[in-house]
Amino acid sequence: MYAERASRLPGAIVWSRVPRAPAPGPETGREGSGTDAGGAGPGEVFAAPFAAVLPDGCMDLLWTEGRLLVAGPDTGPYVPDEVPSAGWAGVRFFPGTAPTYLGVPADELRDRRVELTDLWPASEVRRLTARIDTAADPVTALEEVALRRAADSEQPDPVLLEVVAALEEGRPVARTADELGLGARQLHRRSLTAFGYGPKTLARVLRLQRALVLARDGVPFAETAIRAGFADQAHLARDVRELAGSTLGELVGRR
Repeated sequence: MYAERASRLPGAIVWSRVPRAPAPGPETGREGSGTDAGGAGPGEVFAAPFAAVLPDGCMDLLWTEGRLLVAGPDTGPYVPDEVPSAGWAGVRFFPGTAPTYLGVPADELRDRRVELTDLWPASEVRRLTARIDTAADPVTALEEVALRRAADSEQPDPVLLEVVAALEEGRPVARTADELGLGARQLHRRSLTAFGYGPKTLARVLRLQRALVLARDGVPFAETAIRAGFADQAHLARDVRELAGSTLGELVGRR
């Protein structure tokens, strides 16, 4: 079961994902009882029938009981093969902001999930993990960690935030660079640090997300392609396959 809400950190999303309660077992008739019913004891994990996590230009700070991790920017679908019995909580940072708050260039974490102890002092991570583990609401406690970290950090580069806004609107990369007074190489270099990949890849990722919103709202796929900024429906289909590892119809049907 997945839930999300807007964070108090501007532009960020706070989310949680927990295993669905297993169906009553045929022998016990009780939820969570018996191995065949899919129950899990402390420290065990549930098999996760979750859909792939799709590229969205974001990075996440993740918590599960006893662990804090960072999910870097994805360039393809990420399919978790298991979910701890405690589930997951996350803060999804607005594109281009996490590297400033977390203190690591985005391209170093591209397509990776890493322990926070690889990025921050282990003693600090242990203290934060223990605080979240024992909180009445771990999701809110994780959000507090992100808020305090952001308050103690420099502000994200406003130029890179303008890049995100321009590409979200579907403006071409070259035009965006010209309007912001950036050379192509400079924009590419700064984009690697902020987003984990170049501006053309970010533009493709954001275009994919626009298409998903339209298609899930019931817009016909051919119209979705044009409105999202693709040349045609075939172009849309190719990008969805490359970035999401699926078809648009399959993605819409999974919602």
